[in-house]
Amino acid sequence: MRYEVLSPYPLVSVIMPIRNEARFIERSLGSVLAQDYPSERMEVIIVDGMSDDGTREIVQQMINCMTTDYGRRTTDDRLRTTDCGRQITGIPTIILLDNPSRIVPTALNIGLKHARGDVIIRVDGHCEIAPDYVRRCVEVLQETGADCVGGLQRAVGEGWIGRTIALTTSSPFGVGSARFHYDERPGWVDTVYLGAYHRKVFDRIGGFDEELVRNQDDEFNFRLIQAGGKIWLDPSIRSVYYSRASLKSLWRQYFQYGFYKVRVIQKRKAIPSWRHLVPATFVLGLAGSILLAMITAQPFWALCVAGPYALANILASLWTARKDWKTLPLLPFAFSTLHLSYGIGFLWGLWHWRDKWRR
Repeated sequence: MRYEVLSPYPLVSVIMPIRNEARFIERSLGSVLAQDYPSERMEVIIVDGMSDDGTREIVQQMINCMTTDYGRRTTDDRLRTTDCGRQITGIPTIILLDNPSRIVPTALNIGLKHARGDVIIRVDGHCEIAPDYVRRCVEVLQETGADCVGGLQRAVGEGWIGRTIALTTSSPFGVGSARFHYDERPGWVDTVYLGAYHRKVFDRIGGFDEELVRNQDDEFNFRLIQAGGKIWLDPSIRSVYYSRASLKSLWRQYFQYGFYKVRVIQKRKAIPSWRHLVPATFVLGLAGSILLAMITAQPFWALCVAGPYALANILASLWTARKDWKTLPLLPFAFSTLHLSYGIGFLWGLWHWRDKWRR
């Protein structure tokens, strides 16, 4: 579907679903408020999932600081530095809402109900967007005629483990053909990180599926493509994503990705990409080879899958570690954590939602 040409500065609604992001929310929200897009053509809708770590208080303090300090400034300088240390071009409309369900899809739908914009942009509390992010989203939407546009998920990590995990999730060996993790080439894709949409997309295909604690954006984008929509990846839309800081949290994250991917496939009655089946196939092959080795008392069989995987893992770790050699000792474990957790999560999802297939 083609959309009418947007005005040079359409009204933009930035929706931020957050919960317990005290460590990152000041950087994330601060980057949204520091956009070079005209502030009078932008609104920021923050939907808080009943945070209990001080996130809401930080958000409220930032809003108070920005609005109070900005009101004391003269109107002759377009770019100002507030007493809070943030450079701003103006203060957009800021709305802070509650999300009693505490999950992302309900937060997004709450934000959509209050959004007035012709363009809807999602920004999470675990990332930091570039000063021209909103402007570039609007420009790329107009240039490409896409229904949705987005940029790369440029992962960074804090500390040795965090940096290792960031490299793992930015590698083709780690995430397969999910181009938004690493590919610097613009083009049509099946999904993007975050996403900027024409408002009419939601009028056409509805909001986010509130059953999907994870992968609600993947399901929505797959639904959009099935409805004839197009998604464009553009690396000039720049943002930074703060990776998990431990292998335990990485395991939990990707286990949930695999688990809920099964439900996405069931709901859409199709597989978004064959890459989603690879980790589960690997786990089944690994378990089968180990079982065969035990039954036959032939250790060789256990190496049929584990051996080639270990070799590929080592080679990928050596290649990936070129960006940060200090991460090399942990990279093989991070890759294994990602692959095994996603695969086991997917298999558990197949069992957990086994009754859904008949429906």
